[in-house]
Amino acid sequence: MKLLISNGHLIDPAAGENSGRDLLIEDGKVAGIFKPGEIKGDDCEVFDASGCIVAPGFIDMHVHLREPGQEHKETIASGCAAAVAGGWTSVCPMPNTNPVNDNAAITRYMIEQAERAGLANVFPIGAITKSSDGGELAEMGEMKAAGAVAVSDDGRPVPNAGIMRRAMQYAADFDLPVIDHCEDKSLSNGGVMHEGKISLLLGLKGMPSLAEEIDVVRDILLASDTGAHIHIAHISTAGAVDAVRRAKSEGVRITCEAAPHHFTLTDAAVEGYDTNTKMAPPLRSQLDRDAIRTGLADGTIDAIATDHAPHHADEKSLEYDRAPFGIIGLETAIGLALTELVHAGIIDLVRFVELCSTNPARILSLDGRGTLKAGSIADVTILDPDNVWTYNVAESLSRSRNSPFDGRELRGRVRATIVKGKIVYDRT
Repeated sequence: MKLLISNGHLIDPAAGENSGRDLLIEDGKVAGIFKPGEIKGDDCEVFDASGCIVAPGFIDMHVHLREPGQEHKETIASGCAAAVAGGWTSVCPMPNTNPVNDNAAITRYMIEQAERAGLANVFPIGAITKSSDGGELAEMGEMKAAGAVAVSDDGRPVPNAGIMRRAMQYAADFDLPVIDHCEDKSLSNGGVMHEGKISLLLGLKGMPSLAEEIDVVRDILLASDTGAHIHIAHISTAGAVDAVRRAKSEGVRITCEAAPHHFTLTDAAVEGYDTNTKMAPPLRSQLDRDAIRTGLADGTIDAIATDHAPHHADEKSLEYDRAPFGIIGLETAIGLALTELVHAGIIDLVRFVELCSTNPARILSLDGRGTLKAGSIADVTILDPDNVWTYNVAESLSRSRNSPFDGRELRGRVRATIVKGKIVYDRT
């Protein structure tokens, strides 16, 4: 089967492409990139991408798909449906399922469920420690052989530096990135929002920036000592961004990601006590938000990841102190990034594609992805960068509705999502 994507503007930083080009796909692979009109398309399906950006498939490094164990919040199938509707061709689910993805059997199960759904690719992230309890190391080699692309105890930070050091040494043997949710619980325990003036005014216990920054610095020192690749999840403070910037200049193997809510909102959004503004790490100050934007622009931050965290409406309807942390984000991330970063002049479209595709593929060693070079896997994200639309959470394909962006007008939207040469989402 052949598919010709014509009349689009192709951006592929890995291949140095940034111009009007037609893309030919055959049997799930990229057959070639051609001048407009060079391929007639008489013997293939033609997708007219006029006015759109054609980019290598976007890869979300950080999602929570809840299956197995909490399918009332999300299944792998529903999460993948939301992903492709949001322009993501691949997603990487964290291991905090029930049971925890700490062994090869669960890793394989997640991949098999994704294959049954036939939508987005799923590349599971295995646990660092068994049951993510911070004690005995999980069998990282077996999980990698089953398809895991990194390890993390996300949501339950590894508190013991000695165990984290051994985890980095072990992961390095398998060339697996260690992804850490940096939070010193002795500083943040009981907190529900960013510690600052607004938390005092609202009477809510705060989570200090220091709780994140101490663990970031610890991980940098351990990565420097072990030579392991450390990846900082959902970075949220100015101090953490500065620490990563310094570590990179010193040659430490470190990468990091930022979530759309952290470069879009601040702790001021909590003033209405909407539990959809409750997340971990929390929404920070404007200074922190600006530092995230600067880090995205100057190369300190390597990727945009949604931290898609679905919760049932009954759970989010509790008091702010009792409601769970997290929001959904797969269907709003691209619109928010285009609106808040690209159209605001903070980054250009080439950098945007790097953050959503090129860099995640490199960080996770996803060979054949993150590029549209001939022979690569035909995962393609097609964007209409100027489409103005309003997000309606009631229409989400996720099983959950916990978003602070309901009713928000955005500029820029996915037009179509192609996975292994198959159009799995078409907005037209």
